Amino acid sequence: MEALTDKVSLVLDGELVEASTGARFDTVNPATGAVLASVAEASADDVDRAVRSGHAAARKWQRMRPSQRARLMVRYAALVEQHGDELALLQTRDMGKPIRESQGIDVPVMVETLEYFAGLITKIEGRTTPAPGRFLNYTVREPIGVIGAITPWNFPAVQAIWKIAPSLAMGNAVVLKPAQLAPLVPAALGELALEAGLPAGLVNVLPGRGSVAGNALVEHPGVGKISFTGSTDVGRQIGRSASDRLITASLELGGKSALVAFGDSSPAVVASVVFQAMYSNQGETCTAPSRLLVERPIYDEVIALVVEKVEAARVGNPEDRETEIGPLVDAAARTSVHSYVTAGVAEGATLAAGSAADPSSAAPGFFYQPAVFTDVTAGMRIAQEEIFGPVLSVLPFEGEDAAIALANDTIYGLGAGVFTRDVGRALRFAQTLDAGNIWVNSWGVLNPASPYSGFRFSGHGSDLGQATIDAFTKEKSVWVRLD
Repeated sequence: MEALTDKVSLVLDGELVEASTGARFDTVNPATGAVLASVAEASADDVDRAVRSGHAAARKWQRMRPSQRARLMVRYAALVEQHGDELALLQTRDMGKPIRESQGIDVPVMVETLEYFAGLITKIEGRTTPAPGRFLNYTVREPIGVIGAITPWNFPAVQAIWKIAPSLAMGNAVVLKPAQLAPLVPAALGELALEAGLPAGLVNVLPGRGSVAGNALVEHPGVGKISFTGSTDVGRQIGRSASDRLITASLELGGKSALVAFGDSSPAVVASVVFQAMYSNQGETCTAPSRLLVERPIYDEVIALVVEKVEAARVGNPEDRETEIGPLVDAAARTSVHSYVTAGVAEGATLAAGSAADPSSAAPGFFYQPAVFTDVTAGMRIAQEEIFGPVLSVLPFEGEDAAIALANDTIYGLGAGVFTRDVGRALRFAQTLDAGNIWVNSWGVLNPASPYSGFRFSGHGSDLGQATIDAFTKEKSVWVRLD
């Protein structure tokens, strides 16, 4: 794969090509700060060519038998699995995720997702409706055409497949614009799509600037749907643009998730789950349980156990299998995270783990010591704003009503969870927590057959589950006169 080299091209209309302008940008290894590769930078003209090639490829794709398309997607999944170690290492070097997460989580999720959607291809059905008089009325689901997909840097491998797989399964082509900070795995996945035998132009991968390639994709008249994962601010802009063009947009945006731990929970289990869920991927996770709400009887014990785990965490080279926390994606991310730590201290929260010292002099790489804040109140910035880094805020509560009020006291609604041995309480909270993904006595469990969606400022729509049949197709109603 070319993406494994130090010079990476666009994947466009079945070829590896230079950008039309000849422009390139560097992607940097966040563990060292050194340049990792030079990447072709797509222009608006490249986006136009990709969309046009996508329409031609989609027509060819749609003429194939569903079973034939399914076999090609299974072959694609097999190639991703075959190259899993290479893809994992590429991701780790490009954005800093520890290798054991890239290998043990992200690669299996990609393979499972492709296999699930390969199976869904032969399950897309219409319906027959009761019709008045001498008529037959039935519906069919048809492909949209070309899907414009824009993915983030924090899960570059998984998010690319979460958009490619449903797009292809529903008969569409996809033009993927990966994040500029982590373009290498998406480019490799574009190459593997060609190797799998998918029609040229069915999967186009165009690294580049959001303000150029991203905007051109969102505004292109040949794009029938936008599937975006990223920040809430950018998602709102994309939603407005899509609305102006009267096309649909699936938007998976930010989060400030709450994990509620009641006094009947095991403090050791809560601390273990919180540590894994909060600090995996350096806290650069939309569903990270960055607000830990703990009932007073176990508050001190949970804090002590979490702090113990955080202080013992292995921070370092993400290519080392013993590393638990790698570097943040770049210097700007580290500066942003540190600004929240200093804000938390200024607002009166207690920094129970971590450091308020300026990390900018640390070299090499963009590492940041994981932090835990206690004595946090609901109105503090660290309790309201998405930090997107390894910073946990712990808030005490007394009683169910207070817990629900605290958990739902956010503009976001991506994830939430509750730990309790009381089944009735668990079900009450599952009903009243205002988020698209709810976990009970667990966190972060996913399955490609289950929708992954957000509420409120966390967006809307889904990249997973059977909901994608509606989201990535259009419904046509057919009326037949019978006399």
